[in-house]
Amino acid sequence: MGHYSIREFVNKTKERESTQEAFDLETDRILNIELTGELWAKIDSMISYNGEIRFEREKLMEHGMDRMVKKVFTSEGNELMKASGRGTLYLSDQGKKITILDLNGEKIIVNGNDLLAFEPSVNWDIRMMKKAAGMMSGGLFNILLEGSGKAAITTYYEPLTLIVKPGTPVLTDPGATVAWSGSLQPELKTDINYRTFLGRGSGESIQMKFEGDGFVIVQPCFEGKM
Repeated sequence: MGHYSIREFVNKTKERESTQEAFDLETDRILNIELTGELWAKIDSMISYNGEIRFEREKLMEHGMDRMVKKVFTSEGNELMKASGRGTLYLSDQGKKITILDLNGEKIIVNGNDLLAFEPSVNWDIRMMKKAAGMMSGGLFNILLEGSGKAAITTYYEPLTLIVKPGTPVLTDPGATVAWSGSLQPELKTDINYRTFLGRGSGESIQMKFEGDGFVIVQPCFEGKM
């Protein structure tokens, strides 16, 4: 409809009563966090908060020498901030759809651009794709999450989960690939020929190939092609 009185608009869009959940969806595109300690979130994702909350960019040596070296040689890990304190925190990322995942000892690997927030009980590390093709400087880097706790990921529109079975590989476009199960180790597959260099290729010259037993989450829009 899109036509409201001021009172109607406020009633329709006002924040909901707290559910006491640590992570909850205020809307499909706004994450509501009842903060009572710390959490990690994507830098610049805060849109509002109340209470006593402090925001700090992750320090270079905060998680040890190994991760510091990875951060120096990749762009991943440089976009996290730590929120600490008590209050209600609202996060969003360019209006993307948000999905909350409950980790119970599982591992999942997420594209760094699609990771919105996670609880401190979730362990994380920077991972590089194995057997990455040489044309990508240093390979393709992502964030490994494992342990127990909540994590929020984002997608453009509705995500699609593809099941990977032994003997039936799944191939995806890197720009549309959001996350995959920690049991999978994808590699880059290339299909470059003279038409590609003449600008007459299909545009699908590089794909991610997943083999084994697990799942892959994709989105119906490409990162960087909005």
